[in-house]
This record gives sequence, structure tokens and C-alpha cells, in this order.
Amino acid sequence: MSEISPISAEAVDTVISDALKIIEAATNLAELKTSKSTTIGENSAIASLSSKLGKLPADQKADAGKLITNARNILNAAFAEKEAYFYQIEQAAKLETERVDITAAPMTLPTGARHPLSLLQDEISDIFVGMGWEIAEGPEVESEWFNFDALNFDADHPARAMQDTFFVEPVDRHLVLRTHTSPVQVRSLLEREIPMYVLCPGRVFRTDELDATHTPVFHQVEGLAVDKGLTMADLKGTLEHFARIMFGPEAQIRLRPSFFPFTEPSAELDVWHPGAKGGPRWVEWGGCGMVNPNVLKAAGIDPEVYSGFAFGMGIERTLMFRNDVKDMHDMVEADVRFSKQFGGVL
Repeated sequence: MSEISPISAEAVDTVISDALKIIEAATNLAELKTSKSTTIGENSAIASLSSKLGKLPADQKADAGKLITNARNILNAAFAEKEAYFYQIEQAAKLETERVDITAAPMTLPTGARHPLSLLQDEISDIFVGMGWEIAEGPEVESEWFNFDALNFDADHPARAMQDTFFVEPVDRHLVLRTHTSPVQVRSLLEREIPMYVLCPGRVFRTDELDATHTPVFHQVEGLAVDKGLTMADLKGTLEHFARIMFGPEAQIRLRPSFFPFTEPSAELDVWHPGAKGGPRWVEWGGCGMVNPNVLKAAGIDPEVYSGFAFGMGIERTLMFRNDVKDMHDMVEADVRFSKQFGGVL
């Protein structure tokens, strides 16, 4: 006579009923997951019954196995249904917290603007790149040789004095904060192939007090061309083209004799500004001239074969009379209202 199986339909129904009550009693997803081990996991009653299958007589295993499988299917389905229910509740709550009222007025954050000096420097660079020139850059802390000696400044030239130049301590290292972007021209002469046409924009430093028309830190743009057969006519033509793009087709330039250590002959550059506030007028714009043969020799270039011209002007000064900016303080105080006037809004 066969033994009575411990895995009876009544026993399985009891296990199912108890497990379903535990599943139903869970009030959130965390509680449901905690109950998993006691309802359908390794420590559950259905797992305990399943472990007894191997000890049953062969004629009872098939029926008992069906009961266990059916019970597991019922409990797994109930657990999955409850889990999906809690997941939907959590997702709905999350969406509620992230809800955006599209009818509400938008929050606007203040925008910045590119500084007009940066805009003007880029505009000038684009003009010369359009003529086939290259842009050259160099260090702001510069060797005294590049800043003065290679540019034909005498040892006792006033520009070398402490009251005009920022020297980097210790002074015997002969390092300065560059007083012009001309050292970039010298570096270009040493590093680039001839013929050469480079524009050198950048920040420079001099021991000036900050006032309406001066600042100790300002920006320059200098140009250098070295080729065979260049003359003052090439210099004048280049500057006239530059001036007309910057100030309008009616702009003119004039050159007045002057002196610079690194050019010979040298000239002061004036521009006829037709759009100036208060009416058209002549404005001093910068300096220029033919490259001094000594500068070419310092770079190892034969002045009997090559000639060159150079020019330079301040970007702040250009901005002041081009856009009628009255006070240098406006350019250094970082007031975005000043920058926004020039259209460089980010």
C-alpha cells in the first residue's frame, strides 16, 4: 500500500493561500521585495514542499510535481502583478514631481556678451586673413632681447626704463612684460619662411595709470610683411584698404614723418574718419614704416635682398574713436551692459 504523499492538493492550496496573503499585505515595492524570499524564494513554503519531491515514491512524483509547478506559476504571477502595480505608482509619483507647468511664465537668466575689444580684434584679424596674411602669437612675458635689442632699441633708450616697462624680478633675468607685440614679429622672422606676411594681435603692458585715455594693460595689433621689392607704396596701399574696411569707403589715410627704432623711414599714421561723432575728422591711428635693415640683420635676413614694412595701432584707441567710447574705464570694468551695446550677446 502506498504512503500518503506530504504534497497533497490541500497542502499546496494552503501554501498558495498563505503566500498570496503576504503578497497582498505588502504596501509598497520595498515591502514586496522583502517578502520575496518567504513567498516564492528559497525560504518559502513552496520551496520546502518542492524539496520533498525527490523522496516521494515514483508513482507519486508526477502528480506532486504538477501541483508544485502550478503553485509556483500562481505565486509568480501574483508577485509580478503586484510588482508592476507598485512600479506604476512610483512612476506616476516621479512624473508628478517632475511635472512642468507649460502655461507658467518662463524664467529668463541674464545673458553675457563678448567684449567689444575681442570682437574688434577678431574683425581686424579676419580682414588680414582675407588678404592672405597669417596670424602670429607670442608670449606675454618676453625676453628683453626680443622686446628691445632685436628691434634696434639702444641700451639707454627711454622705453627700457623702469618707469615705462614692467620688469620681472629678479631684474638680472632680463624678462619683461612685453611693451608691444613687436617681439612676435621678431619671433616670426626667426621661425617662418620668407616671404612672410603676419598680423600680430595681443595684450601688452606699460606702466601707465588708468584714466580716461590710458590703461596699464591694453591691446595692440601689428603687421609685418617681408618680401622682395616691398616699398612704402605697398605699405600705404595695405593701410588704405584696411582703413576703408574699418571706417567706410570714404576713409583716407595720411603718413607724417616720424621716428621709430625698428623702422626707417618711419611715419605716424592718421585716418580720415568720415563717420566720426561731431563730423568727419583726421584721427591719429598708429605708427608704421619700412623695416629697419638692422632688424632684418638681427633675424639673419639679408636687407640687400629683402625689404619689409610694419605697422601697429592700439585696439582700444581704435574702438574709442570708431564707436565714440569716451572713457577707458568702460572697457575694463566688465559691465555687461557696455558689452551688449556692440552686439556680442552670447
